[in-house]
Amino acid sequence: MTENQTFTPADGYAGDITPQQAWQWVQAGQAVLVDVRSDAERDWVGQVPGAAAVAWKQWPGMAMNADFDAQIRAAVPAGTPAVLLCRSGVRSIAAARRATELGLTAYNILEGFEGDPDAEGHRGTRGGWRFHGLPWKQG
Repeated sequence: MTENQTFTPADGYAGDITPQQAWQWVQAGQAVLVDVRSDAERDWVGQVPGAAAVAWKQWPGMAMNADFDAQIRAAVPAGTPAVLLCRSGVRSIAAARRATELGLTAYNILEGFEGDPDAEGHRGTRGGWRFHGLPWKQG
């Protein structure tokens, strides 16, 4: 990473970065974007083109993905940092900790894909990948 790239150190994984910083790293070929949301979330809510799809938990029931370890190892080349994205930046912390245990350099993307809910309980209005106008598609 270059000097102008910043992150907040974290306990159990490399750190937290903004969606914008994550996208800069990915565009520069300095990191692999790993979307740890469930297949259903990516299909129904939207996805980031080119992101590696490695669910931390799967719908229905949000059961742990038994293949997470093998899938993330396959998705992220040795020596390349991973930036992990979930809905709101919570599951991606747990996934980043596990990726770190597996020997990867893993960062959590703050705010996630949809951000925190607003006063009406709607997501996408208070932060998140989509809110910041970063690349995504639906369908």
